[in-house]
Amino acid sequence: MSEVAELWAKLEGAKDCKSLLKKYLTKELYEKYKDTKTSLGGTLADCIRSGCLNLDSGVGLYACDPEAYTVFKDLFDAVIKDYHKVPAVNHPQPNFGDIKNLGFGDLDPDGKMIVSTRVRVGRSHNGFAFPPSIKSTEQRKQMEKDTLEALNTLEGELAGKYYSLETMTKDEQKQLIEDHFLFKDDDRFLRDAGGYSFWPEGRGIFHNPSKTFLVWINEEDHLRFISMQQGGDLATVYKRLVNAIKQLEKKLKFAKKDGYGYLTFCPTNLGTTLRASVHIKVPKLAAAGQLNALCAGLNLQPRGIHGEHTESEGGIYDVSNKRRLGLTEIDAIQEMRKGVQEIMKAELAL
Repeated sequence: MSEVAELWAKLEGAKDCKSLLKKYLTKELYEKYKDTKTSLGGTLADCIRSGCLNLDSGVGLYACDPEAYTVFKDLFDAVIKDYHKVPAVNHPQPNFGDIKNLGFGDLDPDGKMIVSTRVRVGRSHNGFAFPPSIKSTEQRKQMEKDTLEALNTLEGELAGKYYSLETMTKDEQKQLIEDHFLFKDDDRFLRDAGGYSFWPEGRGIFHNPSKTFLVWINEEDHLRFISMQQGGDLATVYKRLVNAIKQLEKKLKFAKKDGYGYLTFCPTNLGTTLRASVHIKVPKLAAAGQLNALCAGLNLQPRGIHGEHTESEGGIYDVSNKRRLGLTEIDAIQEMRKGVQEIMKAELAL
């Protein structure tokens, strides 16, 4: 029996699986796509492997490469529409807004509630496979080399140093872990999707001396660009990130598709790929059990301070925008800004 047939049999026989993959990979679609390949060699097995091996997945579907969204369109579109709660896959063209006149600044100038602010995006190198179908370390090495050539052209506050996971010292590793910067290889869903193949080759972290601008290379997505700092100055954090993206776009070609936005390994992260978040002190809302419902009504997502599936510490929560697809970058930032300001008002009112 072929690998794709074995995976399909496991998924089809799973009675209590509630993933979006299980919901939408019908027998008809399986038959349609089981022998199909992208021009980069990606297969249906590459896309569904993690979701079939981990039947408790929420989504269970990963793109094998940028072409997966076209080649396996019927499956991906169904999952994307359900996850992102959109009637059609019709993402607008990128729009970062008028950076010189955003109309907002520091959301917490007194520094009483917002501990830190962070905005990040994912990007993929055009023409390269995603983790499920990267079959050699050469591809990761080439992406690392291309990215470093671009990063080394950055100037001013964006200029920094690269730390390779392969060659970093124990002290550098310890410091990056303490700063919550170092990504790890401990997620089973990601592992089965090929996320850790050839670990740690071709992977690393770039950051400026003040650690307000970071780039993750070959973690989950090919690239993650992160702008962050203490306090609530969302405007400065966002401007820094947009400046970096504009500079790097001159040197690197990113995978994009009309209607889908920027293409990423995980379909949950398509579109703007933008996640803007604050670590915010809201002990009264949390104690009153009101935070989750309030966030839901504002299209925000609350998490523990160490990310998804973690607990809050000292009444501090990570609160971020929920929507990435179907709106522009500046719309996503404004939605997060307005939502955070509503949360601050509600906390003060208690």
